[in-house]
Amino acid sequence: MPPASDPMPAVLSASALGPTLVIVPAVERAMLLAARLKRSGLSVAVMPNDWAAAAGGVDVVVGARAAAWAPCPGLAAVVVIDEHDEALQEEGSPTWHARDVVIERCRRTGVPLLLVSPAPTLTALEWGPLTRPPHRRERDGWPLIDVIDRSDQEPWKRSLITTELIRYLRDPERTVVCISNTTGRARLLACRQCRELTRCERCDAAVVLDDNGQLACLRCDTVRPQVCLRCGAGRFANLRPGVTRLREELEAAAGRPAVLVTGSGPERPPEAGVYVGTEAVLHRVDRADTVAFLDFDREVLAPRYRAGEQAMALLVRAARLVGSRGHGGRVLVQTFVPDHDVIQAALLADPGRIVEGERQRRQMLGLPPFGAYAEISGAGSDEFMASVPHSAGIAIVGGDGEYVAKGVDWMELGRALNAGVRPPGARLRIAVDPPR
Repeated sequence: MPPASDPMPAVLSASALGPTLVIVPAVERAMLLAARLKRSGLSVAVMPNDWAAAAGGVDVVVGARAAAWAPCPGLAAVVVIDEHDEALQEEGSPTWHARDVVIERCRRTGVPLLLVSPAPTLTALEWGPLTRPPHRRERDGWPLIDVIDRSDQEPWKRSLITTELIRYLRDPERTVVCISNTTGRARLLACRQCRELTRCERCDAAVVLDDNGQLACLRCDTVRPQVCLRCGAGRFANLRPGVTRLREELEAAAGRPAVLVTGSGPERPPEAGVYVGTEAVLHRVDRADTVAFLDFDREVLAPRYRAGEQAMALLVRAARLVGSRGHGGRVLVQTFVPDHDVIQAALLADPGRIVEGERQRRQMLGLPPFGAYAEISGAGSDEFMASVPHSAGIAIVGGDGEYVAKGVDWMELGRALNAGVRPPGARLRIAVDPPR
């Protein structure tokens, strides 16, 4: 279902079969959905506060990911809304995903399961058949996508604030949200005189410009003034500005105040016409007319095997913030790879375009859902992994307290890890199929 669609009809259809369990990514959304269901005349229990009512029997049990374990006597159907959302993954130990829990629960009880999403994950698509609306309806549920191709710009003159973006920033009638997942003032600098990338004199890592105007190394914590080690110059080109610096530049370009929003900031930022921040801004601003991804390549080219799905999830969130194209919703995507599958899928309002490429890559690499994957870390992990029995179907790589274990299927990997001996006093973390 497209981002602007209402999941309520799907939930009502499922509830017609009998007692229904509904899982959504956030408790706030569960409460809003419950209120609508009650107005429709259904009895509803909202987890976790209404556990007793759910155990006693109601028409619909609704909640966030923990509701996957909730009681629902006479369970007749299960609905998972926004199956693609990372909030459905429990990152604490033991790790689990609400989708996988209810898939197994439905398998054991023999009841139907409906996974709903604007961009279903490959894992979901491998579990059952895909049903989608006509393309015209799906297209109407997406906003207009403007792709800003920056690949023809001279490397040393590239700016994240493009001409197209400035046009929206200077429209006083539009609320504009700008997103860059680069924190601080600057994350990549080069000397304007000799064009040498700034590096740490101690460990050779790239240094960043902190909020105090000093060059700081995030690897070894070395701090120095703004001086080039190669030529001694003191002027630098900001190749990857952080959101703190971007706020100042956007405010100057827009001619109106810009508010900085990050994960460590207040839950509700003050009212403004321009917001800039990390992806947290998508969760803390209620509405916008334009959402601009200033450096979308950071998402689609991230070194994570789920990068494509996670980038699409950001576009879905932005689409809901601005609304459908019929209401003037618009999303700007600035990129050096305009032909990337994710960008083309959003541009054409067809998230299915990314599926085949994802499937081929993961099959080739043996990654979920075509293999099993876990990360093991923490005190005692070296001794623990040394005790895990080796077999032809299990591959283990890593060292110094951080390991990756891959298997041909989940049961075989689980048996191997369960056979390991946990040393006394160990504080192990075994993350099964971690989201990032």
